[in-house]
Amino acid sequence: MKELTDRIKENGRVLGEGVLKVDEFITHQVDPELMDAMGKRLAEVFAEKKITKVVTIEASGIAPAVYAAQALKVPMIFARKSKSLTMNEELLTASVYSFTKQLTSTISISRKFLSAEDNVLLVDDFLANGQAAKGLIELCQQAGANVAGIGILIEKSFQDGRQLIEDMDIPVVSLARISSLHDGKVTFIEEDA
Repeated sequence: MKELTDRIKENGRVLGEGVLKVDEFITHQVDPELMDAMGKRLAEVFAEKKITKVVTIEASGIAPAVYAAQALKVPMIFARKSKSLTMNEELLTASVYSFTKQLTSTISISRKFLSAEDNVLLVDDFLANGQAAKGLIELCQQAGANVAGIGILIEKSFQDGRQLIEDMDIPVVSLARISSLHDGKVTFIEEDA
């Protein structure tokens, strides 16, 4: 997606070999017009999949997931990284390791929002090692829901996340694919959509 790759070139900052900072437009401050375009693009790609729910993980996945859900006209659910006092019903839970934060979190979704009747699109801001996606897939499987695909804004193709997901026979669509962050420079390969 040209708008996204252009924005990464303009405002993205490489902080190290595996870290790209996009806090000016995705992960801290959100550009709503770009987010809307990305959500619509993911909705177009998965339009024929009969999606009933869009699922993501807090916090940076929420914005793209909301826009994709709005375009698909379905609800969006986000997995929480910490249990609130109001989440007292039966929970679906999974453990997720964050490369960026270097910690493991237990994510959860209330069982009442996800069921075997659901056909789910997972949406997230980044795909690196695939651990967030794997955790979300586990939550969906616990509910009996089908994961129809995964929509990613930025994929670090030099890491093994895509292979992990494809080995589960789940389609992955990334709007920007990065082949390298070597020497502070972002190098792209052809995106999926």
